[in-house]
Amino acid sequence: MNKQIFRAQLSLRCCGAGLPEVTVGSCWQVYVARTGLVCEWPAFTWPASAEIPTIAERSAALADLGFALAEDAEWEWMEITSPEYHRHPVRVLFLGSVKVRQLDGGAA
Repeated sequence: MNKQIFRAQLSLRCCGAGLPEVTVGSCWQVYVARTGLVCEWPAFTWPASAEIPTIAERSAALADLGFALAEDAEWEWMEITSPEYHRHPVRVLFLGSVKVRQLDGGAA
């Protein structure tokens, strides 16, 4: 089994910035931070909604990406401020993160 631990992050994307396509409205995205280019990190994006994906939905999305929560890992939440250069007014956002491990034979 691969023992390497990565960090998955969950954030509410306000307008599709940084996504392969522009979305209509806010959408949640989970991605796994790895070495290499950010555009190559495994990511899963839910359809437009302000509702936070449930723990089960997050786990399923991570499994689709070839990852699972690391042993005894729990989601942690922090407040961040959107960058001033963003095209929307600056606002407070929440960012979730959790330690994950790659599944054996995972796609990532």
